[in-house]
Amino acid sequence: MANLGHQVSDAAVGSILRNHGIDPAPDRSRQTAWKSFLKAHWDVLAAIDFTTIEIWTKEGLTTFYLLFVMEIATRRVYFAGCTPNPDDPWMMQMARNLTDLTHGFLLSKRFLLMDRDSKFSEDFRSILKQSGTESVRLPPRSPNLSPHIERFMLSVKRECLQRMVLFGEESLRRAIRDFLAHYHAERNHQSLDNRLIEPDEEVGRTTGEIACRERLGGMLRYYYRKVA
Repeated sequence: MANLGHQVSDAAVGSILRNHGIDPAPDRSRQTAWKSFLKAHWDVLAAIDFTTIEIWTKEGLTTFYLLFVMEIATRRVYFAGCTPNPDDPWMMQMARNLTDLTHGFLLSKRFLLMDRDSKFSEDFRSILKQSGTESVRLPPRSPNLSPHIERFMLSVKRECLQRMVLFGEESLRRAIRDFLAHYHAERNHQSLDNRLIEPDEEVGRTTGEIACRERLGGMLRYYYRKVA
């Protein structure tokens, strides 16, 4: 700024740094606090995690691994895939899908938070890195460092999967699709000041007949006003 002929006070510099989650110069040489890291990279952060569910298949009761990715700033969630066997080739394909140059969910993300599950292998992380997304591996047994996706996992299981008897992979995928549609456009989020992630035009309308949209046999409900 001085080179451009502008005079900026130390107080103004300090305020700018604080507003962007950047510590003062003496502190930046030390380890960055987790809160400061999150604040500084909020818009380019995502988190990834697995949850499991048992469903009935031709082979009997089978455990499926479900892989979800969340955009932290908006809370948007992407269902990457599900499989009873998340081996390394499957995980590498998931990484390629997430970083696809046209539709990849992680295209604008610089950092991806993940736990130390062995399924997030070196090969998986290498594909992400080649596309410009750095893997941030959390310490063991530290769910509090990635609370947003942990809270989503609780929601999808408690509000949907644990309340259903699922037969086959397609019924599982259909249930997840319906839940995510409800989660994004029909479910208010306290962490977003009770707003919807993807509000439709009818949100906030004060006139018109009240209607109810049901999903999963009425298990999920959304009330709105029809166009008058």
